[in-house]
Amino acid sequence: MEVSNKQTVKQTVQRDGFRHKWGFILACIGSAVGMGNIWRFPILVTKYGGMTFLVPYLIFVALVGSTGIIGEFALGRAAQAGPVGAFGQCTEAGGRGRKTGERIGWIPLFGSMGLAIGYSVVLSWIFNYTLMAVSGGMFAMGTDMEEIGNTFGYISVHNAPWIVITLLATLVIMGLGVARGIERANKVMMPALFILFLMLGVYIFMIPGSREGYRFILTLKPEGLADPEVWIFAFGQAFFSLSVAGNGSVIYGSYLSRDEDIPSSARRVAFFDTLASLLAAFVIVPAIAASGIAMSEVSSGPGLMFIYLVNVMNAMPGGRIIGMIFYICVLFAGVSSVINMYEAPAAMLQEKFGIERFTAVAVVLVFGCIAAVLIQPITSQWMDGICIYICPLGAFFAAFVFFWVAGKDYVLAAVNQGAKKPIGQWFYPLSKYVYCSFAVIALIAGALLGGIG
Repeated sequence: MEVSNKQTVKQTVQRDGFRHKWGFILACIGSAVGMGNIWRFPILVTKYGGMTFLVPYLIFVALVGSTGIIGEFALGRAAQAGPVGAFGQCTEAGGRGRKTGERIGWIPLFGSMGLAIGYSVVLSWIFNYTLMAVSGGMFAMGTDMEEIGNTFGYISVHNAPWIVITLLATLVIMGLGVARGIERANKVMMPALFILFLMLGVYIFMIPGSREGYRFILTLKPEGLADPEVWIFAFGQAFFSLSVAGNGSVIYGSYLSRDEDIPSSARRVAFFDTLASLLAAFVIVPAIAASGIAMSEVSSGPGLMFIYLVNVMNAMPGGRIIGMIFYICVLFAGVSSVINMYEAPAAMLQEKFGIERFTAVAVVLVFGCIAAVLIQPITSQWMDGICIYICPLGAFFAAFVFFWVAGKDYVLAAVNQGAKKPIGQWFYPLSKYVYCSFAVIALIAGALLGGIG
């Protein structure tokens, strides 16, 4: 036991970490704000009746933010390790042996790597479109939906050079370390993302015809709240948007100072992730409404991002500038998310094999680059498989080993460390019984419905 303690102290001293509270919060916001906020949330808001969808969505954000996010941050910080080490410490604390937890911890680790590979393909599309928006190539496509669709169809399966560029940019940021790379990058990207989205929102507000979009968003249909489908997809959007999957939040939590207040940080992350979703909705929905395209004709996903919105922005006054600002926002959201996804496997190489930081990151990204190039024709199916099965499974196992196996004393000590006041008595039962049950629901509902987030 004495040797183990010495090793833990040694690892803690040598380990990189976030230097400032807001650096950590902005990095976590960056990991949570991604494509789901931009190409899925606005369409769900219109499909399920605006406020009719937002009411259950905000309820589930409050639930996940006050249980799952806090739990994963505390899980990582208590162990000062990613999912493999953190799960192992939980099962060891619960008297079930460290190896058991470490084996389970590989599930969310594989989920993180799998999601990062698929996201690398998507981010390469965004890099390509951002360059086209800046150079004027996207605006030159005009409003011919067939030409725009053909362009995206070609790029979506022939984008290998941009995948390399995407991962080289990721290597530069991650290779600098947590404090000098990830923290500094997010301190620039996240404020810029919110400022640029606000600018877009103000511009869209002044466009004739946009009012119909606001009407969509602010509509409340009480009868819609009786529809179970609304609640299921509102939960799915909240659950997946907040990035509880047993990997990204755990690894970022492991870099957090023991003096920081985890419940307070979790609330801020949930708030700003929700704000990003709302900003995206207040930009995209009114813009589509102003274009005259029926909202019922627009689907979520890549089609919205790379076909419909290109058509909409190219038809706007000042459309070239709008397109440039929009894709820069999307680029910041994508880069910050993919960094978080690759961080868990890179940290594992450092923890388990003692590999130097830059080498570990390079190994993971080279593997990710090769895999991303190979899966280009099946990116959608690849992402569906990871999101429907592995991510909710990882979230459940993280919650299970922390709340059920490690024990109440371990959990409360981990959560309350650094907090200004102890968390309420509601936290442990709500997390252990309600949140864990919802993690199972996310897995089952996703499998039955072909994905809910």
